[in-house]
Amino acid sequence: MVANKFKLLKSSLNERSRRQWAATEALALGHGGVTVVAEATGLSRPTVSAGIRELGAKGANKLPVDRVRRSGGGRKRLTAKDPGLLSALEGLVEPTTRGDPQSLLRWTCRSVRHLAAELRAKKHSVCPAKVAVLLQDLGYSLQANRKTREGKQHPHRDAQFRYINKEMKRFQRRGQPAISVDTKKKELVGDFRNGGREWRPRGKPEEVRTHDFMDKKLGKVIPYGVYDLTHNEGWVSVAIDHDTAEFAAAAILQWWRKMGRRRFPDARELLITADGGGSNGSRSRLWKVALQRLANRTGLNLSVCHFPPGTSKWNKIEHRMFCHITQNWRGKPLISYAVIVKLIGGASTREGLRVKAKLDRRLYPVAVKVNDEQLAQVALEPSRFHGDWNYTIRPTE
Repeated sequence: MVANKFKLLKSSLNERSRRQWAATEALALGHGGVTVVAEATGLSRPTVSAGIRELGAKGANKLPVDRVRRSGGGRKRLTAKDPGLLSALEGLVEPTTRGDPQSLLRWTCRSVRHLAAELRAKKHSVCPAKVAVLLQDLGYSLQANRKTREGKQHPHRDAQFRYINKEMKRFQRRGQPAISVDTKKKELVGDFRNGGREWRPRGKPEEVRTHDFMDKKLGKVIPYGVYDLTHNEGWVSVAIDHDTAEFAAAAILQWWRKMGRRRFPDARELLITADGGGSNGSRSRLWKVALQRLANRTGLNLSVCHFPPGTSKWNKIEHRMFCHITQNWRGKPLISYAVIVKLIGGASTREGLRVKAKLDRRLYPVAVKVNDEQLAQVALEPSRFHGDWNYTIRPTE
């Protein structure tokens, strides 16, 4: 009878109510009741006896209503029994300041399993699960690396950001086009693994090559993007040859012919914001010569603003267009040129991003030299502020 009652009530009783219920049953049975109830419920005799004492306690000895057991009861904390445990654990997770430089753990992954094993080797009895709890008590959590260090900052870094922002607003206020340009990461063409996941029938992942060795026939593609800062739309030229200044200028020309000219029919000038290095670098002579040809073909005054060294991530095309292209082709092998162009053109956002793309099969030779005479023919006017980063190139034809 007692066993059946306990089985029905057990799930709804806490530790305190369980022993006190057992105590009432033992008192009802009289002599020998503690033993009978202990055997029927599986509770220990001392637990049932403790319940009887609680029921008869009065005044200061009576257990408060909001407590399950008296203060100080229960198993002692591991850190109380082993006072040196926390300092030993902290010494392992901070080897550069407190740990032993000779410890092998310094050069391995600091998982809770490895930490527990190292602590046991130092005579601290602890399991991996308890190590995880102790680490949380110490204020630690599982964290990944975070890119925040930008290296040595140029003294005019912030001033250049303000200058670019001012120029951008000035162009937009007058209805003139302002674009952000950059080269996206080169991509292998073929059935190679692409990061990310997409929905597919269960148990049927798309099979790709084991190793990422470039296919000599398909090679790589080089997407160069042009992002319209005013209308949230962009153009991507996908080259199959080399990323050169001439290719960059050709991509801007394609954007102007396919998209820009329709958006800005009354344009007389164009603002180009670009990184400080690469094919559109501020020190590239070929970039300036290519821009002169571009200015002659479009009839636009080209104003260029370069981002300071080490700040390419602030180029708006990175987080307004390129990131959405990467998201659109996540988990999809880039098996052909056509697939790449379609996936780029399919990128969109709820904010209305629209992207067009086209394959550029032209060849762009590398190591093209520009002599002083050729550079002198560029109608370049440097800005008063950092003329090496900010300049205007006017048409000469």
